[in-house]
Amino acid sequence: MKADRITRVNELIRRELGLQLYRLVSRPDFDPAAVTFTHALTSVDLRTCRVLVSIRAELPEQERMLGILKHYRIDFQDAIHRNIVLRYTPQLHFVLDHSVAEGDHVLQILHNMESAGEIEPDPGAAAAGSADAADADVPPA
Repeated sequence: MKADRITRVNELIRRELGLQLYRLVSRPDFDPAAVTFTHALTSVDLRTCRVLVSIRAELPEQERMLGILKHYRIDFQDAIHRNIVLRYTPQLHFVLDHSVAEGDHVLQILHNMESAGEIEPDPGAAAAGSADAADADVPPA
């Protein structure tokens, strides 16, 4: 039961951070559209929360934008305190999440291998991308 509650708390925090991102961080040198809060990992005692952040940019830009998020940490915590009922408001720790970039890299490698003929293309992937394949299960009218 406790694990289910922590999972719900993590999701509530992640959603609230996503909502507050556009409200709190309004700077010309910050692109909120490039930021995704991928996971919130709250400790069992609700005292700390590690927030994994994916930023679509080169590494120096990611680190700069992560620094801006860290600058607004108290404002994010205040929003969580106001909008989510918890015994304690966790202290947020923003950390870069490289899993999305790593996944993109793997997909690029697979695409390059398909283009070079080293592996066969996935027939399901090609069919899923076409509009005709999406309507294949629907009988004609």
